[in-house]
Amino acid sequence: MLNTNTPLIPQRADPHIYRHSDGYYYFTASVPSYEGIELRRAKTLEELATAQARLVWRKPDTGAYSELIWAPEIHFHDGRWYIYFAAAPSREIKDNLFQHRMYVVSVAAENPVEADWQFAGQIDSGIDTFCLDATTFEHQGKLYYLWAQKGPGITGNSNLYLAEMASPTAIKGTPVLLTKPELPWEIRGFWVNEGPAVLKGHGKIFISYSASATDENYCMGLLSAAEDADLLNPKSWTKAPAPVFATDASVKMFGPGHNSFTKLADGTDVLVYHARQYTEIEGDPLWNPDRHTFVKTIRWDETGMPVFGKPGQP
Repeated sequence: MLNTNTPLIPQRADPHIYRHSDGYYYFTASVPSYEGIELRRAKTLEELATAQARLVWRKPDTGAYSELIWAPEIHFHDGRWYIYFAAAPSREIKDNLFQHRMYVVSVAAENPVEADWQFAGQIDSGIDTFCLDATTFEHQGKLYYLWAQKGPGITGNSNLYLAEMASPTAIKGTPVLLTKPELPWEIRGFWVNEGPAVLKGHGKIFISYSASATDENYCMGLLSAAEDADLLNPKSWTKAPAPVFATDASVKMFGPGHNSFTKLADGTDVLVYHARQYTEIEGDPLWNPDRHTFVKTIRWDETGMPVFGKPGQP
């Protein structure tokens, strides 16, 4: 199921796969019901397809984080597991359902799939607007938080922000705006930069992200910086002028995006992403379950840039 248009896991959007030091791959994603956080693990990527899935955390019935649980990501910091996710308040609190904020659950356990996860609070960015799609990464001894948020006074639905973390559950300092939707391929349907993921290699650090509406226009862009650059200086980052990963109708792979990265046992980099395999969506696209998880290997060119290729193909 590597490098093909056969889903690794059907009906799982916003996929995140983390390979831990215990040799297991851990998988989480948005479930079609948006009711909670699902987790599974396996020794190989292929075995994730049939691994037993467990809903490790379920949303409360009401309250600030009781609707539309989106885009969970599992990370391991300082001996504990953390899952970062976005959630909306119940309609009794907000008339507009799309008022997501960012939250985290945590546990200290050898096997997080079987553990009793605990709600650890909201991740406050300091900007009280729609936000989602958080990821974390360590670089040169510092822990960073990277996410999408609607920026005050900025046209569009979401931009990408970066901040250093004071702890795995709190950021410190003032968030830095890294990119906003502005190029033609970033503003089709909706003005969106979201779903960031971090890849390192060949003396550089990269941030992939997704842009435009979540239909066949959805695609991936790329930011890059030198590994020794000041990551909190927006001038350190260069935005690729064109998408690096986009729809390929010839193999019926539409709107690839909201990716993460993992590695094979031999160190080969792997792109994890979702895509649909048709374009005619019936009903509300929000509740369409047919964004599937796919995986493909990445190669590197002679200049040290990642080459994503085409969805569903080697």
